[in-house]
Amino acid sequence: MQSKLPSQAEYVIVGGGIIGLSIAFHLIRLGHRDVLLLERDQLTCGTTWHAAGLVTQLRATENMAKLAQYTAELFKQLEKLTGQATGFRQSGSITIAATPERLEELKRGASMGRSFGLEVEMIDAAEAKRRVPLLDVADVIGAAWIPSDGMTNPIDTARAFAAGARQGGAKILERTPVTRIVVEKGRIAGVETSEGVVRTEKAVICTGMWTRALAADLNWTVPLHAAEHFYVVTEAIADLPSDLPTIRDMDAAFYAKPDAGKLLVGFFEYNNGKPWGMDGIPRDFSFDSLPDDFEHIEPYLMNAMRRMPALENVGLQLNFNGPESFTPDNRFLLGPAPDIAGLYVAAGFNSCGIESSGGAGKVMAEWMSTGAPDNDYWEMDVRRAMPFQRNRRYLRDRTVEAVGNLWALHWPHKSPGTARNVRVSPLHDRLAAAGANFGEAAGWERAQWFGAPGAPTSTHATFGRDDWFKASAAEHVATRSGVALFDQTSFAHVLVHGRDALALLQRLSTNDVDVPVGRMVYTPWLNERGGMESDVTIARIGEEEFLVVTAAVQRIRDIAWLRMHAKNAGHVLVADVSSGYVCLSVMGPRSRELLIRVSPADFSDATFPFATFREIEIGYGMALAFRMTFVGELGWELHIPTEQALGIYDALIAAGRDLNVRHAGYVALNTLRLEAGYRDWGADVSDEDTPLESGLGFTIAWNKGHDFIGRTVLESQRTQVPQRRLIQLAAPRAVPLLLGTEPVWRNGSLVGYLRSAGFGHTLGCGVGMGYLHSEGGVSAEWLSQGSFEIEIAGERHAAVASLRPFYDSKRTRVKGELRQVEEIIAPELLVARSRG
Repeated sequence: MQSKLPSQAEYVIVGGGIIGLSIAFHLIRLGHRDVLLLERDQLTCGTTWHAAGLVTQLRATENMAKLAQYTAELFKQLEKLTGQATGFRQSGSITIAATPERLEELKRGASMGRSFGLEVEMIDAAEAKRRVPLLDVADVIGAAWIPSDGMTNPIDTARAFAAGARQGGAKILERTPVTRIVVEKGRIAGVETSEGVVRTEKAVICTGMWTRALAADLNWTVPLHAAEHFYVVTEAIADLPSDLPTIRDMDAAFYAKPDAGKLLVGFFEYNNGKPWGMDGIPRDFSFDSLPDDFEHIEPYLMNAMRRMPALENVGLQLNFNGPESFTPDNRFLLGPAPDIAGLYVAAGFNSCGIESSGGAGKVMAEWMSTGAPDNDYWEMDVRRAMPFQRNRRYLRDRTVEAVGNLWALHWPHKSPGTARNVRVSPLHDRLAAAGANFGEAAGWERAQWFGAPGAPTSTHATFGRDDWFKASAAEHVATRSGVALFDQTSFAHVLVHGRDALALLQRLSTNDVDVPVGRMVYTPWLNERGGMESDVTIARIGEEEFLVVTAAVQRIRDIAWLRMHAKNAGHVLVADVSSGYVCLSVMGPRSRELLIRVSPADFSDATFPFATFREIEIGYGMALAFRMTFVGELGWELHIPTEQALGIYDALIAAGRDLNVRHAGYVALNTLRLEAGYRDWGADVSDEDTPLESGLGFTIAWNKGHDFIGRTVLESQRTQVPQRRLIQLAAPRAVPLLLGTEPVWRNGSLVGYLRSAGFGHTLGCGVGMGYLHSEGGVSAEWLSQGSFEIEIAGERHAAVASLRPFYDSKRTRVKGELRQVEEIIAPELLVARSRG
């Protein structure tokens, strides 16, 4: 008999699929006992019950890989911990490559996995055939073998989480649908059911494909959409090995695994997914399937038959179609609601819910328990979602592509091709006419690089030095030698004003924001652990008025951070004014020469020094001109009222023709900033990295006379040599391109990996940044005594490591000094290059 609904609970979990049950299990493991899980019908009845049960661990980032690795380790002991069998077994996985591009990606993935402690072995076609005799390997040129991958029974595994949670005191109530989330004064107050309200201060929504609608009722964007997911199960296959590994042929869009003497074969269709449930998911959808569609899956089934000819001679016992939820960027949605304290979400697992369930449950339990995750999970943080992304037409159209994007080649600088042009700069058409190849960030169309006007465009780069590489190289060189224009309209602009605005910003910022009107400050914002919640530029535009400029992807997160702390900060108003500004950056040694042609303002060093701003006349309009740079050159950011942007842009282009003013995109912006050592939040720095570890100690105003969040942690690190430190690295003679996540070796030992990387066209080689580790401290002496290598696609290449940027470490070019390039490149890199 089911227990009675309690009137209150410390923790409430809405949804009884494997994710919700894992959170309950992990809350119990943390010592919490007042845990209530509410399921609308029966446990696992949504999508968990029909999952294929694959357990794979290689992911695009370290923390996503850690979630999967933790899950696999937990599954090995879950039966022992709970007494409930799970069916988990580690039979390994093989992913085959039949094209050079796929092999390159697998090799790079194997190197990345090594960075994260995952054993990945590259094998040849003959070894793949030996491990899986069913395979036709005539066109196979290599494969990746992961021995610790496996498979599990989803229902039994979910039951094991439930058993462990109940054994620790959690209450799990089935057939108790939550009809409303109760919010009072900006925080969670309870959940409403047909049997009454349960009061709580902490709740998490784990309702899978129902989550978007439930969150939308709260004006909260949790962007996901259901799609039909197909698999077939064959009739029995004679002598099928019971320990057969999972098989993936990503180019053919299928996977296969043994299933009680049969084969289960599933599909992820490229640009051909079938969205489902746009008008809403029926509340009574329970242990249900969708109509089969053999015509839809036939091409993919034929691919599987060509790869495994034995399939031609067996019938199909089951042709299954069931829904799974997908997100616009194929990443999970975890974390807190930006505007509702105490409310969390864990949803949008893109057919990876089973294999990530243990890790996701652990992360969410810790997040709810302490208010912060134990690591940086920004790539999965729900606060990256933009408000427009709950638009159902957008989600439907993107889901057509999202299903196949799981396995599509992860090209460098790749953006989705569907549901585009949501957010465009007023300059968009001008840039398109100039040859822009656009990518997408936070819904913004942003120029990645510029090809010839009228030439075909692409949504991604390649692994080689092709047209995209040559185009961005020319933009890079133009910025170093002349003048270039970057459209950075995607920047978020937040106005913070009121008599207590300064005190609030001083509390949030490590740097001293109490500067004269007309100056600006670059500063991190820290959490209590000393990690960087964000890094922003703050311009003081009045005695009680500040303009905060931050990256597009951080907009929701940073505004939420500001508003959360402003609640108890006195008289402070926070306003999002992002749509009011276009940002056009004029960068390069001839930037001053261009600007004086279109503006009567005095741009001299004496009148307009670095880190100052002023309102200027320009063209026929006005703009806030910030003297700052992210590329390591003299330059100004022009923050222009949106309606005046086109006229000012046209004036700059007309005045700069004889200066050969060049358009430049975000690929060049990235390679320029890598050479100059500028950090990029989300890549090089995150909420688990402190300024002292990240080489940003200069942003800490120790004596500003105002305490700031995270100071206690920084004080403990202040006199120590960091054991973990962000280092500049270059591969002076490597031919393959550095793209990020490459392992770094010192004297034959793995010491870290690159967080970001690109080709430094001024340096003439690949360059990147990564955190290196040493128990004795990562010091200049430790670096000088090491022999460094960077591993690219399985091959190690000699590297140079430095605490300083390789390009113009004294920032002479930023000050307007035009010194020869050879004078400002690090000598150790010049020596290393000369040896090649």
